[in-house]
Parts: sequence; C-alpha cells; structure tokens
Amino acid sequence: MSNVESFLKMVDTQNPNQPEFMQAVKEVVETVWDFLEANPKYLKAKILERMIEPERVFMFRVPWLDDKGEFQLNKGYRIQMNSAIGPYKGGIRLHPSVNLSILKFLAFEQVFKNSLTGLPMGGGKGGSNFNPKGKSDNEVMKFCQSFMTELQKYIGPNTDVPAGDIGTGAREIGFLFGQYKRLRNEFTGVLTGKGLEYGGSLIRPEATGFGSVYFAQEMLKIKNDSLKGKTIGISGFGNVSWGVALKLSELGAKLVTISGPDGYIYDPDGITGEKINYLLELRASNNDVVAPYAKKFNTEFFPNKKPWEVKMDIAFPCATQNELNLEDAKTLVENGTKYVVETSNMGCTADAVNYLLKNKIKFAPGKAANAGGVAVSGLEMSQNSLRLSWTIEEVDAKLLGIMKHIHRTCVKYGKESDGTVNYVKGANIGGFVKVADAMLAQGLV
Repeated sequence: MSNVESFLKMVDTQNPNQPEFMQAVKEVVETVWDFLEANPKYLKAKILERMIEPERVFMFRVPWLDDKGEFQLNKGYRIQMNSAIGPYKGGIRLHPSVNLSILKFLAFEQVFKNSLTGLPMGGGKGGSNFNPKGKSDNEVMKFCQSFMTELQKYIGPNTDVPAGDIGTGAREIGFLFGQYKRLRNEFTGVLTGKGLEYGGSLIRPEATGFGSVYFAQEMLKIKNDSLKGKTIGISGFGNVSWGVALKLSELGAKLVTISGPDGYIYDPDGITGEKINYLLELRASNNDVVAPYAKKFNTEFFPNKKPWEVKMDIAFPCATQNELNLEDAKTLVENGTKYVVETSNMGCTADAVNYLLKNKIKFAPGKAANAGGVAVSGLEMSQNSLRLSWTIEEVDAKLLGIMKHIHRTCVKYGKESDGTVNYVKGANIGGFVKVADAMLAQGLV
C-alpha cells in the first residue's frame, strides 16, 4: 500500500460496518506508518495486512433453557487474532452490545497489549450477546455450559486461553471451567481468572487497576513527580475501578469520583477504607447503579452525568470503550487535568485522544495502561504450568516489574524530538515490533 489513506480504505472495504474495529486499526496504522517506511522489511512481507486479519473467527449459536423451561438463544464468538508469540489470550465478554466489530477491535488491541507485557501470549477475544444481569445462578450456569460445549473445541492451555471480561466474573469462569473439565476430562490451565481453590492467582481481580496505577506512577516519575496528594477521578465501580481505588489509596492519592450508568458520585473527602470495600457490594448487587453510595456516605450524586466535569489532576476512564468523548476531553483540559490514563479498552474516542495530545495532556492508551490484567493472567498460566502458587507479594512485584517494562518500551519508541513522550505511538510501535519480528521469523504464516 502506498499510503495510510489507501491502506485504511482497503481495510474498511474488507471489513464493512465494523466501526470499533476500524477505530482501533486507524489508531495503530497512523502511528506506526512512518516506522514501517523506515523499516521496509515489514512492508515487503505485508506484516500489517496480516496482523489486522484474524487467523480464525468462530461464530456459533448458544441455546439454553431459562428457569421457566423456555428455550433461549444467543450468539457466541471467538476471535483468534494472532499466535506469533504464544497461545491466543484474551477475555470472554458477556454483554448485549457484543458483536463482531467490538470483539475484533478487542482482539486486535489484545495482540499489542500482550506483546507489550513481554510474556509469551498471542491475542484473542470472545464472548456473547448474553446478558448475565438479572439472571439466576442456574440460568447463568446453563448458558455457560452451552457456550463452553462449543468453545471447548477450539481452545486449550497451549492453543487459546480465555479469561474474564465485562459480564464474566468469578461465577461465570467457574461454570465455564467446570464444563470444560467435564467434557475434556482434564484439569489444565485453560482459563484464567479462576478461583484460588482451583488454580487462580492472587490479586487477579485487582490486577488491571493496580497495573494502571503503576503505569501512571511511572509517567509521573519521569517528571520527578508522584501520585501522593493528587486529586483523581475515575469512572466505573467494578473490579477495575476497585483495584485502581485500592492502589491509589495505598500510594496517597485522593480519589473523588466513581460512576455507573445512572450517573456519578463526587466525594470530596476521598474514597478510602470502607468506601472502597463498598464498591464490591455495589458490584455484587447486580443493579449496575452507584446512587446508593451517596445515601450511605452522605455525598453528592449527579444523575445521568459523567465524572469528567469534576476538577481533577488525573483522570482514569475505567468503564467501557469510547466512554470519554471530545466534549469530555475539552472539559478536562479547561479544568487543568494533566494526565489521562485509559484503563478501559479504547476508553476514549479518537477525537478525544487527538484533542488531549494536541493540548499537551499526557495520555496513556489502554493497550499499555490496562495491561496489568492480562499480565497477571499470564502469571496465572505460569503458576498452572508449574503446579504452584505465588504469594501476593510475589505476584504484585512481578506485576510492577511488567508495568515498568511496558513504560520503558513506550518511552523507547514514543520519544519525540523535543524530548516529550507520545505514549500512543510508543505503545503501538513497541507492541508491533515483537509480533512482527516473530512473524518474519516464522515465514508465511
């Protein structure tokens, strides 16, 4: 392909009506193109064309019986994107919004994210438009058993190792693992995010949040600054937000917002201690609202609004893709925010990212900042292979080391001529190089 525009036109033609996937591809292509032209071996071998095309895509029906004895039907997917550096690795998302475009974008992002960790993991993603909200444990079990009955044909500890994602927590992972073991008659590390009783890793639920805070800490460190005393705003209130809250509190930062589909909470006294623990209670209620927090702790609740209007030093989008848009970015800039750490997958719209970068806001893309979750999943795979368990301190130390490695990689490939660091460019090129070199070494695959 002669230029970025013609390349993206080709991708769009071959992947029609897939806006999320195109958004992810466009961000990568625009930031790695100059690097490709400076290294024509990648262009000659059409590495980028091969990387945007999944190695395999599985789509299947998932029939199950509800508690009334009525048949229900959902769509199931597994995208096996790239296995150049290891088995496919990526979560299972259970949410009504799930479609092929969203899963392809997530799988594509996962390739770069997993590469950045330095661990031997390829990229994949899967899921279903099934909604676990409002379902009984029995209905969730019936769905998971039906889903795994098909999925088990395509996965394995050395082939494809799924994990949790939105809608897929400890309960769902347990049901999926149980069905895999029942059908295959083997106890292997085929899933991560498992319970501690059957091969899970310590701090896995907190890992995405912990890793994101560690990455932010490294960003501040190169400016001779720290998180201590900083005012922080986050979105969401699930495991990821909980992990961020725990680590921010430990490092002396002041967290003042959480949010849900119903609006956001502003707590100027800071979200610490029992308030952080209450996030898990909110999550476990399956009501998907944060308003009860305001009543319990006598704080302000802003219905149907997002937290980005609050004055904050650092913003951590922790909920879902494209949750922070251009108007939100403008508000953050006007309020003097200095850092945005994308903790959800592609949590910011493309125009929001461009505006933040244009206004000299330090922006950490999700594929770098939120890699802590999959990093600890990789550590869980290692523990399963070795038939042992590491302590909290051992896992946390390894996670910190991985996030420092990711930050160094971003600095290496993202440093501009004026000395500033473009973390988007650094993450994309850094993630690309390892996978691309492996593909070159393996020939026509």
